[in-house]
Amino acid sequence: MISLTKLNGKRFTLNALYIEQVEAFPDTTVTLTNGKKFVVRETVEQVTALASEFYRQIGMFRLSGAGGLDSERE
Repeated sequence: MISLTKLNGKRFTLNALYIEQVEAFPDTTVTLTNGKKFVVRETVEQVTALASEFYRQIGMFRLSGAGGLDSERE
């Protein structure tokens, strides 16, 4: 889960696994896989960094050199 801020200042948590895309219109809009949209105060880069960190925490991304396909082929 990642914490984000709506334009009205209200904080909420979002399951980053459901993020389909993040765009700036110019406000940052997060679109989920079900089509629901959230407009947030964070930048596209901040949302991307938060989601990437979440994926690392749950083991969806491996750090380069720490295993993965290249190491498994050797």
